[in-house]
Amino acid sequence: MPVYNKLVRDKIPQIIEAAGKTFTTRTLDEEEYRRELRQKAFEELDEYMNAKDDAAALEELADLLEIVHALAECHGASIEKVEAIRAEKAEKRGGFREKIFLIEVHDE
Repeated sequence: MPVYNKLVRDKIPQIIEAAGKTFTTRTLDEEEYRRELRQKAFEELDEYMNAKDDAAALEELADLLEIVHALAECHGASIEKVEAIRAEKAEKRGGFREKIFLIEVHDE
């Protein structure tokens, strides 16, 4: 019997049940939920970093984006608010499209 002790997507219990298996879950409180979402972000980022091809990378990016949506809500905001902050930062500081790799800065 595998023990997972991790945050899972909302429909995972129904999927497990449909496979004819039993399971144990509990509902996290807000502090635990935020902590587990952060942990899940690391897990999904690691899976992205180890993706073998573009299709797998996109799957993992979608998982990361789902985590970002949930974390935005935890912080009392919507994904639209996060996007607005992202756009404002991109306007002021740029994005990453030009592939600039900073080597060093000299104080002269």
